[in-house]
Amino acid sequence: MRNAGLYIEARINASLDDLWARTQDPSLHQRWDLRFTEITYLPRAEGEPQRFRYATRVLPFLAVAGTGVSAGEKERPDGTRTSALRFSSPSRLSLLAEGSGYWRYVPDGDGVRFLTGYDYRPRWGVVGTAADRVFFRPLMGWATAWSFDRLRLWLERGITPERARRNWLAELSARAMAIVLACTGFGYGGLLRLTGPFAPLFFYAMPLLALVLLSLALLAPPLPTTPAARRCLRRPARTRAPRLLATLDGLGNSGGLENSESPR
Repeated sequence: MRNAGLYIEARINASLDDLWARTQDPSLHQRWDLRFTEITYLPRAEGEPQRFRYATRVLPFLAVAGTGVSAGEKERPDGTRTSALRFSSPSRLSLLAEGSGYWRYVPDGDGVRFLTGYDYRPRWGVVGTAADRVFFRPLMGWATAWSFDRLRLWLERGITPERARRNWLAELSARAMAIVLACTGFGYGGLLRLTGPFAPLFFYAMPLLALVLLSLALLAPPLPTTPAARRCLRRPARTRAPRLLATLDGLGNSGGLENSESPR
């Protein structure tokens, strides 16, 4: 059975022009998108679609790279904007062999519905297909949604992508520490000695305190300044690529979005 394509949507309270700039400028795009370490436009002739090179560092000493081609429609009769791309990676180390996708920018009151649909073909045969279904595809969906929320914080609150990452790491560390404390009983023996005459009370209350702390660490919503994938609409969906993608046929490798249901 074939995997469904990925669909992620975020509502961002920002102007359409600002959102377009943060997503179409490679130097800005690579700052907020967790999926890429580097995005570089390649030279092109007048009137040709834009070709680009991308790289993702998976380890300090290892990066996988690929190339793609993109095109955008900035002026549409219905007021929306669209950007489509095809991409591929020749690296045998990359599970992602080739794919295609799009971004849609839909004005919505004083904000924009920013959504993406994309699909790709994994390599490595049966092993790659299994690894993609169990691990890589869910990871890609989470990374896309997390990046969209990081972009939202940048546009709505002025929190730079670098600061947003630090906020996320700090909150993640605090939650991990809370889980460790809850699971180890707050350093049970040492705390009993420190509490002195309140030791019996602490002894009986400790299981409840541990349960409360564990629940907060696992279930409390993320801080408003921390990016979170859960704030985005995410669902596996077969999404129809825009007509714009057809203009890139023959310039990049095919993905898998064409024979599928159209999003809203």
